Amino acid sequence: MSTESRHHGGHDQHLRSPAHGEEDAEEEHTGHSSPDGHGDHAGHGGHSGHSGHGDHAAQFRRLFLIMLAVAIPTAALDPAFAELLGYAVPETPWLRGIAPVLGTVMYVWGGRPFLTGGLSELRSRSPGMMLLIALALTVALLSSWGATLGLVDAGLTFWWELALLVVIMLLGHWMEMRSIARTSSALDSLAALMPDEAERVDGESVTAVSPEELVAGDVVVVRPGASVPADGRIVSGTASMDESMITGESQTVTRGAGEQVVAGTVATDSGLRVEITAVGEETALAGIRRLVEDAQNSSSRAQRLADVAAAWLFWFALAAAAATAAAWLLAGSPDDAVVRTITVLVIACPHALGLAVPLVVSIASERAARAGVLISDRVAMETMRAVDTVLFDKTGTLTRGEPELVDVAAAAGREPQQVLALAAAAESDSEHPLAAAIRTAAGRRELEVPAAENFSSSPAVGVEATVDGARVQVGGPRLLEEHGLGELDAVDPWRAEGAIILHVVVDGAAAGALRLDDAVRDASRQTIEALHARGVEVAMITGDAEAVAQTVAEQLGIDRVIAGVRPEDKSAEVARLQQEGRRVAMVGDGVNDAPALAQADVGLAIGAGTDVAVGSAGIILASSDPRGVLAALRLSDAARTKMRQNLWWAAGYNLIAVPLAAGVLAPVGFVLPMSVGAVLMSLSTVLVAANAQLLRRLDLRPEAMDSA
Repeated sequence: MSTESRHHGGHDQHLRSPAHGEEDAEEEHTGHSSPDGHGDHAGHGGHSGHSGHGDHAAQFRRLFLIMLAVAIPTAALDPAFAELLGYAVPETPWLRGIAPVLGTVMYVWGGRPFLTGGLSELRSRSPGMMLLIALALTVALLSSWGATLGLVDAGLTFWWELALLVVIMLLGHWMEMRSIARTSSALDSLAALMPDEAERVDGESVTAVSPEELVAGDVVVVRPGASVPADGRIVSGTASMDESMITGESQTVTRGAGEQVVAGTVATDSGLRVEITAVGEETALAGIRRLVEDAQNSSSRAQRLADVAAAWLFWFALAAAAATAAAWLLAGSPDDAVVRTITVLVIACPHALGLAVPLVVSIASERAARAGVLISDRVAMETMRAVDTVLFDKTGTLTRGEPELVDVAAAAGREPQQVLALAAAAESDSEHPLAAAIRTAAGRRELEVPAAENFSSSPAVGVEATVDGARVQVGGPRLLEEHGLGELDAVDPWRAEGAIILHVVVDGAAAGALRLDDAVRDASRQTIEALHARGVEVAMITGDAEAVAQTVAEQLGIDRVIAGVRPEDKSAEVARLQQEGRRVAMVGDGVNDAPALAQADVGLAIGAGTDVAVGSAGIILASSDPRGVLAALRLSDAARTKMRQNLWWAAGYNLIAVPLAAGVLAPVGFVLPMSVGAVLMSLSTVLVAANAQLLRRLDLRPEAMDSA
């Protein structure tokens, strides 16, 4: 321990600062199948980069618009569609031939992503939604050509339904790719904030270099209004930093010497000199990008449920088609058997089911990232809503991890303001966190702090300086022992509450005492009140003494206190809570809390800064605001609700529409027309997509959490 770090009397305050770390669409992306043809579903697997998401979105948008333009004449010149709307297509042969030709173009060109995906599923012997989509398109094509050529009943022309299928499915894929790309572009926009040049200090001169040339240890100049070129530590200067691109918080944060800054953040008002500590893939921005990519690529329980449902739906549709054909043949209606069977296969398309979960997760991940809540594990996001106990690490989470002066006691004949001013003067040349807290308190109270000289510090004792001709000393218990002085009566309750106590001695006589505590975050109380309102129990774990922990717990209204715990034992305490049958979310700083974060049902690393890539947390709160826990809960609730709504609607539509299309109500005179079934199928996809889009309205701002 250095002299400066010991000079206030050897207190082990357990204080630490929070850690501050053009190809066609069908060739590029085969719908829900990955480019390598292994059938990973788009939106929840198989993505390995961010630029591709934007490319896929643009490609599907282009293909959708082209197919939409082709679909209009295809449908308009289909006799079946004309009959549905009450007009007739002229009998001119070339005019009657437009729908078959354009419909075939749509099948081959617009349907290729789905046909390729279905083939991949067939090869991998894992039939699912892509194979069923491909089957529906193929049946519609063959039936329509058969009717057009007079091989089957003329009523079996489905050109407009085929066109509608292709257009709606391309629209769904475009929306899905666009949602994923939006998350990625939000991160890409961070990279766009990186400066093109960095000003590196080389001896007495400053050289303009590319940020890629920087290495750890370099010192760079960050001018007012400029971006930080790489993660680093401020070596000189103080500035208001715009960190909204990382944390989601709109207010600037003051950063000074010794504090960490993150690449891409902006010094809004003053210049800084920053020593580079991380570059390239080691930076916070790179860590954030990896987290979001991992979240997009991870497969959640809800997604696996949707995949299983799609596979079952495939077999359900085939079985329904076979049963339909058999039933109508036994009833002596071979024409109806063909019509009903084709109808079942065409309208059983489960595209809405395929979008039900991926689209919700993609939008939720994007919405969260923009609010500074980074989802690295989709299972964690789903589990969060079921949490009944939130365990907070105290230091750096509920508290700021830095001291704050909260009270001043003065000896007889002196005033508290005078004692504080003398202490601030004596501490004027000290860089210790306690000294900084004293000077900050004096500044906030607008005290006139006299000049000091002859500053010196003594290990385990304190500091001293000459102030207005008097010898002023500030230190811990050893300082009083050296002078044979006793403590002021006012400090007894402070000590019982585990406070940090510094004594002020002037010319050998006790002048007063200062109480410092680990500053509680302003938002901690709001967070805990909101958790209680949800019926969630709040516990706190800390390595501090019981008295210190109980003081903080009383301030915040915490239900359970676990004090005096070594970092390596925190995971055991989490396990103990789980053994009580509790679903535990652990909130820590993402550094020495890693084992506990991994043990918890949900691990949340708060204020992780440059340590955002910590692998033990399923959710990263880039901001140090504990209300991010409430944002994660709100997001989990909303996403789960949207997933369940979408799954029920998507699966429910098929479970109802397929039997109706098969003709189960034919004995009572009702048979679902093919056209109506196609419209309902399309509407189900649109409704699922629109319902997921409502997540964008979810307000996750910290100030919105006050009323959560």
